[in-house]
Order: sequence, then C-alpha cells, then structure tokens
Amino acid sequence: MHGKAFSYLLVTIQFGSLAVFAATGPWFARTPLLLAIEISGFALGTWAILAVRGGNFNILPDVRPHAQFVRRGPYRWIRHPMYASLLLIAAALTLDQPSAWRVAALALLLADILVKLHYEERLLAAAFPDYAAYQRQTKRLAPFIY
Repeated sequence: MHGKAFSYLLVTIQFGSLAVFAATGPWFARTPLLLAIEISGFALGTWAILAVRGGNFNILPDVRPHAQFVRRGPYRWIRHPMYASLLLIAAALTLDQPSAWRVAALALLLADILVKLHYEERLLAAAFPDYAAYQRQTKRLAPFIY
C-alpha cells in the first residue's frame, strides 16, 4: 500500500495515538525528570518546525511540490526531529502515568512513526538526489544512535 491513502492512514494512526494521551491523564508530567524530557520534546518539535520555515511543513509523509531539502537546525543531526519530539513527549507521559492505554498508544505510535519515516525516506530519496548522502551523515531519530 502506498500513495495518499497510505499517508492519511499513517497520520490518522499517529493522531489517534496522541488522542489517547490527551484523554487518559494529565498533559504534563509531574516528576521533574519526566517533565524535563517532555519539555525537551516540545522544544525539539518547535525547533524543527522553525527550521523548515513553514512552507515545507507537512503532517503527511508526502513531499510537497516545490519542497526544499532542509539540513539546518536539528536536521543537522537527525532526519526526523518532529517524530523524535512526539516520541519523547509520549514516553514521558507514559512513564509518568503508566496505564494499559498509554503503553498501547506509545507502542502503536512508535510502530506508526517507524513505518512512516521509512516510507517518507523513500519519497525524499526519490525527490532529492543528495538525500542518500544526508542519510549516511545523520541518524533517523537519536543522534549517534538510530
């Protein structure tokens, strides 16, 4: 499966997972360490959005017409900082208020993001000839790790 329908399915799963967090407990972690992780996630996501400068921002994994290849900001170190930010926030909230719903939502979000980023990378490699070199120089979600 691929194309617009697949992209919308991935985004629907992503937002559905995030809705579980919104519906199942506090939106902010209570412990200082987990709150710091959550705030780091929000900061990373904000930095990533500012780095793409609006016109490139897209919740779908599809490459927009006239998109620019961004390597500034957090994109210098990781290829998917917005996905990393969502995982940081979701992990902090799950550890702070663990429940079957939150653990399931985190697992589903992780699986969805992994599928989504692999799909998106195929599209980016097809759209930008130098994306393969960028892939060799950066990690997907965590600098120096993955």
